[in-house]
Amino acid sequence: MEVHTRHTPAFGVARVRLQPGEAVQALADTMLASSFGVVEAQPARGGSRAASKSAYSVFTAPAEGGWIDLAPQSSGDVYALELDGSHGWCVAKDAFFARPSTVRRDDGWHGLQTLFGGDSGFLEHYSGTGPLVLACAGPVDALTLERGELVTITPGFVVAYLDTVQCRLRALDPSGPQSVRTGEGLALDFAGPGQVFVRARKG
Repeated sequence: MEVHTRHTPAFGVARVRLQPGEAVQALADTMLASSFGVVEAQPARGGSRAASKSAYSVFTAPAEGGWIDLAPQSSGDVYALELDGSHGWCVAKDAFFARPSTVRRDDGWHGLQTLFGGDSGFLEHYSGTGPLVLACAGPVDALTLERGELVTITPGFVVAYLDTVQCRLRALDPSGPQSVRTGEGLALDFAGPGQVFVRARKG
């Protein structure tokens, strides 16, 4: 699977090139166009017909391979994060856009359990190899932290960070409202080495 982006950072589109029989999972209702023969399927979620529609679609290339153009439902940047298998990435839940089967979402990853406790929080962990496609409201900036370098970021601006980066979640005002599901009233302290990707605009 190869990913090429265009019209970034304001109106990003990702063109995903698939090998014969290769599949990509993406947010539902984001297919702009595809080469002929690409098949879309939505995994069943159980329950009533109205509730069974998945939030994701799986697009599979025919025997000769193909491509698909994916466009987020909102304007903003599209960024392909290349995973090499050596380390995983923590990603904002609302930033996930598409992934191949070689990239997996690690539910219950210990680092996020340490950060959020029993709550799932506003981050997910991904590992494996291949391009993990992200989408967000504003241009993506990469902050490269040296060993021991510290930075504080408002949670709503975090897109992703390498899991070699140490992270601490704290309340801005212990007496104010806080939410680990949205990041409201919280701050994230990061310590290098590693990269942190941020969005220049909130969604």
